[in-house]
Formats: sequence, C-alpha cells, structure tokens
Amino acid sequence: MIGPLLLCLICLLLLGFSVRLFYQGVRKSGSERVLQRLAQGQPELVPEKTQWSALERAFLRAGLGRPTDRLGIWLALWAVAMLLGLALANWVGLVLMLVVPPLALRVYVSWRYHRQVRRIVEQLPQLLDHTVRSLKSGRTLADAVMGAIDVSEDPLKTAMGRVQRNVQLGVNLPDAVNDFAELYEQDELRMFALGLKVNHRYGGNASELLENLIKLIREREQGSRQLRALTGETRMTAWVLGSLPLILVGYFMLSNPGYMLGMWNDDGGRQMLIIAVCLQVTGCLALWRMLRSV
Repeated sequence: MIGPLLLCLICLLLLGFSVRLFYQGVRKSGSERVLQRLAQGQPELVPEKTQWSALERAFLRAGLGRPTDRLGIWLALWAVAMLLGLALANWVGLVLMLVVPPLALRVYVSWRYHRQVRRIVEQLPQLLDHTVRSLKSGRTLADAVMGAIDVSEDPLKTAMGRVQRNVQLGVNLPDAVNDFAELYEQDELRMFALGLKVNHRYGGNASELLENLIKLIREREQGSRQLRALTGETRMTAWVLGSLPLILVGYFMLSNPGYMLGMWNDDGGRQMLIIAVCLQVTGCLALWRMLRSV
C-alpha cells in the first residue's frame, strides 16, 4: 500500500514542478527575450550577492556555472531519491539519501576545483611568457595580457574571461586580476596580481618582473612534485589504513553474509556497527587532515 502512495506522491511532485516551469516560461515576456539576445557577447555585470553566494562561488571555481539555474530540478530529484530510499529501505534509506547526495556533491565540487586550479597554474607560465613577448614587441601591459588570454587554452581562457569582462567594464587590470586571484585563492595567481599592482603603482620593467614570476612558479611546481614524491609512502599508508576496514567488511559480506547480518539484526551488534562506522569516518577525516598538512 505504501509503494503506490509514494509513486502517486512522486508523480504529483513532478507534475507540479513541470507546471511551475511552464508558468515561468509563459510569464517571460517577449521584451525580455529580445534583451537577452542583445546582451549575448556583452560584458557581464557583477551579480548581486545572495544567500547562495557561497554555493555559487564554489561552483564557479569548479567550472560548473551557477547552481541556481537548475536548483529546482536538483532539489526535486533529491526529494524523489529520499522518497525512494524510504520506500526501499525504510528510515535507513531515507537517512542515506538525505546525507549521501550532499556529501557526494561536496566531494565532486572540491575535486573539480582542485583539478581546475592545478591546470590553471600549469598553463599560467605560458600566458606570462606570451605576455612578455608581446611587451618586448611594443604593446602595453594591459593589451599584452588581454592578447595572451585570447590565445590561451581552456580552462585558463574560460577562467580569465572574468578578467576580460571586468576590464571591459572599466576596472583596471591589477584590480581585475586580483579579483580573479581571490576567487581561486591560489598563491601563484596572487603573486601575478601583486606584480601587476606594483608595476601599475610604481612603474618599472614589467617584462623582467613577469620573467622572474615565471621562474618562481616553475620552481614552486618542481618543489611540489618533489614533495609529493617524498611523501608518497605516507599517503599510501593513509589510503591503506582508510580502506582496510571497508575491504574487510566487503570480504565478510561475500564469504559469510550471515555474520554481518546477524550483528545488524541484534540490538547490541547494530550499535557496535554504527559506532564502528562513526569511528571509521572520524579516522578517515583525521587522516585526510594530516595529509593536507604535509
């Protein structure tokens, strides 16, 4: 009896969501569509800060766009997943569907952000080298940087499109690059912004400054690789300690499922398993924090 009711509830939710989207599409006037077409390719205004600013910042840094564009769809899918979890596994499924999707999203966004930043830093010396060559050919610093952005590859070109839009809106180049560096919170980008700010305020040989910055970034990258090689044993030990309990549980479920199921069906055994899971999660978080400090 519960299954059909849940399916009816899911159908009603999806129907209501589709009606809402249709109503929003009807309300959008023709003038708004014309203005949107005219705004394509034009400089984007700085969006106003909202209560979703932190979430939008995380998605922008990961190269995923703005989450508010499809927020209703994702919330509806999350609600459907929780209802399915409740129907299939009672309160345990509901709790899992309530906790696992946000955690998985957080891990995915963090992974995308770190991969994006790593690729941006790897491409930054090429952009600076192109800027130096343009400066030596007689171009101004702002024109050299804008030209280097145009010939760059993704993800650096897409990420630094923020700098181009700000410059087109009238922001000076050092402030635009500083805003870009603060968005990604990376030391190499902050050094680039600081070098431009010093050159803008006090003058000097910009090409020599950028050449020294290229050398510094490459030395930092080389040092980071050496550090990863030296700490490889420590990181492997942490992975083994974190994954060993999960491997043992999987082995018990494959070889003797009654052992784990017997503990789960017993009140005392269930409490022990829940405590073990909490301790495992705490230990994994502690190992992760220790690895980040290395």
